[in-house]
Amino acid sequence: MTEVDNGEAVGPDVRARAARAQPDASRPPPASKSPAASETTISELMMPNQVNNLGHVFGGVLLSLVDRTAAVSAMRHAGRACVTASIDRVDFREPIYAGELVTCRARVNYVGRTSMEIGVKVDAENLLTGVRRHTNTCYLTFVAIDAEHRPAEVPRLDLADHDAKRRFHEGELRRKTRLKLLETLGQADA
Repeated sequence: MTEVDNGEAVGPDVRARAARAQPDASRPPPASKSPAASETTISELMMPNQVNNLGHVFGGVLLSLVDRTAAVSAMRHAGRACVTASIDRVDFREPIYAGELVTCRARVNYVGRTSMEIGVKVDAENLLTGVRRHTNTCYLTFVAIDAEHRPAEVPRLDLADHDAKRRFHEGELRRKTRLKLLETLGQADA
């Protein structure tokens, strides 16, 4: 792993592009955007083909939905194509069952020069009873890319309210923690 712009650990493919990255002269410098401008909600009814032998939705099905929701949020903020660089720890707090409506809510929490941390909250709803449960919270890092698939600058976050400032600070702490762990494990430049 290596670092790109704000120190996010990414794979060799992104590392190679980052090494030859040049500013995209065809695009004006990014402006500041509100975190609310990136808010994205996607819901999907879980079907029997999406569950394991215990009747629980496969983790991979849920991660796919989380990744797609976060991607939309990242692209809304960046105004360009974005790729998943990493998914932080994912804890499955409660099982989700066939017949439940899964709703993922995403928004940009933190931005570096070319990367963004997207927070995703996952809820499951029993449509027959109306009971909703918070089942997951995930944090993903996306990198904006230009037409040549090189990292591209993203707009700053407009931190106009206390919640936006809190989320930004927490995202910054998570980034620093990830970098410190990589350094401790001797993987900062792997």
